[in-house]
Amino acid sequence: MGFTAGAIAFTFLTARPADSQVVNIWPGIAPGSEHWTQKEKTIADTPIGTVVINVVTPTLTAYLPERTRATGTGVIIAPGGAFVALAIDVEGNQVARWLQEKGIAAFVLKYRTMEKRQEGIPAMDQDEAAKYGIADGIQAVKVIRQHTAEWGLSPDRIGFMGFSAGGMVSSGVLLQQDANARPNFAAMIYGAPFGVMPAIPAKLPPMFLAWAQDDALVLKFLVKFHDALTSAGHKPEVHIFSAGGHGFGMKKQGTSSDHWIDAFYYWLESQGLTRRAENPDADRAINESFYFDFDSTAALYMDAVRLLAFSSIDNNRERTAGDSF
Repeated sequence: MGFTAGAIAFTFLTARPADSQVVNIWPGIAPGSEHWTQKEKTIADTPIGTVVINVVTPTLTAYLPERTRATGTGVIIAPGGAFVALAIDVEGNQVARWLQEKGIAAFVLKYRTMEKRQEGIPAMDQDEAAKYGIADGIQAVKVIRQHTAEWGLSPDRIGFMGFSAGGMVSSGVLLQQDANARPNFAAMIYGAPFGVMPAIPAKLPPMFLAWAQDDALVLKFLVKFHDALTSAGHKPEVHIFSAGGHGFGMKKQGTSSDHWIDAFYYWLESQGLTRRAENPDADRAINESFYFDFDSTAALYMDAVRLLAFSSIDNNRERTAGDSF
């Protein structure tokens, strides 16, 4: 893939409602999917709201708070969907709007998914399916940190939240070997590594975990991940609700899981992340587009190429297909 010398435009793609703007996270085709031919499709009015399938071009939808309310904290949100779809409303946009109202910038990550060729959830190697979303998540953190001034953020207050399959993406971004590229905090909502358990680094940023006891789909993976973290000496914030099932997101079911996001906000408050940063980078740009340096963008692209090259999972290793949307 070739690049044009000089600056590459990091352009707002669509004229969305006033509270959100959409940007590509890669300069061109995302590395590793150069030969993908599936066509992205949005399906409305499903039992879990709008879903997106066959994602090839990953994007961030930015929900920026009013400048007078902005805290300088930002959260990337990765919806779930078994790596064949994204529950973009109940685990994405609705979460973002809630945080935006609290003065927290939220960025919904539409990460790459496998081509959906059949009804239901196909059996697949979860590690292989997740590697594209994880690469997109790592790239999203880097891009946001490079442009904190435009969005009125502090570079040391960038978090990552994921639901179900998006929780596996969040865990992959959190556990990556490059400590400097990790988010400053991470939340896994009924999500965890659903394949081979990665090595747990000795030092990790603050973590928030939440799930329901009656999650009949992935409970064993959630418990396994929690046990791996605590065995490595970590003390994540953990909220286990008596009911809610799998995939509760922002749904109101009359169960205690309805209030998970309140618990998350109070946890952010305890970390000092709901107060306005003392020295936020700068007021965000309100232009419709801005530019970033070619050299740094190309470097991020090559980082992702190397990540994908070394992330192939041995076919003899454990395979699991336990996610849902």
